[in-house]
Amino acid sequence: MTVALVTGGTGFIGAHVVRALLDEGDVDVRTLVRAGSDTRNLDGLDVERVAGDLADAASLRAAVAGANVVFHVAARYELARRDQDQTMRVNVGGTVALMRAALEAGVDRVVYTSSTAAVGAAGRDGAPADESQWLRPEDAAGPYEASKLEAERAVHRLIANEGLPAVVVNPTAPIGPLDWRPTPTGRLIRDAALGRLPGYMRSAGLNIADVRDVARGHVLAWRRGRIGERYILGHGEGNLTMREIVGRAAAAGGRRPPRLPIPYLVALAAAHIDERLISGLLGRPPRAPVAGVRLARRRLWFSIDKATRELGLPQSSLDAAFRDAVAQYLPDSPRSA
Repeated sequence: MTVALVTGGTGFIGAHVVRALLDEGDVDVRTLVRAGSDTRNLDGLDVERVAGDLADAASLRAAVAGANVVFHVAARYELARRDQDQTMRVNVGGTVALMRAALEAGVDRVVYTSSTAAVGAAGRDGAPADESQWLRPEDAAGPYEASKLEAERAVHRLIANEGLPAVVVNPTAPIGPLDWRPTPTGRLIRDAALGRLPGYMRSAGLNIADVRDVARGHVLAWRRGRIGERYILGHGEGNLTMREIVGRAAAAGGRRPPRLPIPYLVALAAAHIDERLISGLLGRPPRAPVAGVRLARRRLWFSIDKATRELGLPQSSLDAAFRDAVAQYLPDSPRSA
């Protein structure tokens, strides 16, 4: 049996990667679990839970020992500037420490979950970005984007200089079940489905994908991906405007879609007030971080030709993905937000 270590297995994408690996039938799954984590996404699954933290190199070495393949999905997804130092320590320092532990343990393969944040936005002509494009550091909207760019660059250096047997995957904006926290995209879907969204940013766009396809893409990257390559995991019909996204989410929730386009400068001003003043006074994370608004101005559209051609990335129904994403937030859901 193959032993696969998954970091981030309690989270949204990671929980689906765990399930995709279990579906393989010939894989024993081990998950790195940080103290205090909400582990409901692992309930009822036949997985080994290993206590550890990306900030604790010794725990990473212990977790990797005996593993054949490592799926590094865990990341700190915080957009607020005040979280920059911790975000860099976890996403960059933790990634490098885990990669070195994998090298020392002699694992056969690593699948590193980067992000399309490290790829950047579509061109001015609207052409979707592909794997050949890299975000310019000065264009990073906030600490998360900067950290994912630096971490992926570090992984590629370890591949080139130290022989790390890694494949990189860059998910777009996955939606679907088990996004309880939720992610920023999940929050957008939830609020639109529950009629809480006052409007949308006209210029914005995302590539939406079913999280289960993204998880399957991780397994395919392990099985078929080429070492040193990066693969964008998204949907060929998923390049949607923000109006289309909130409209489909609202329809799935039985609501009328928001019709008010919000000017960028208005949204940016509100985000500065929230992040710099209100969130601090109330002791909560900002509802609309400045980095999130800056990202929302861009059209984050991508080509997935390489992943479909080389990996056979599945392309499930986006209608089903929206329905399943919304269902968990409806009032009759046992875990609705």
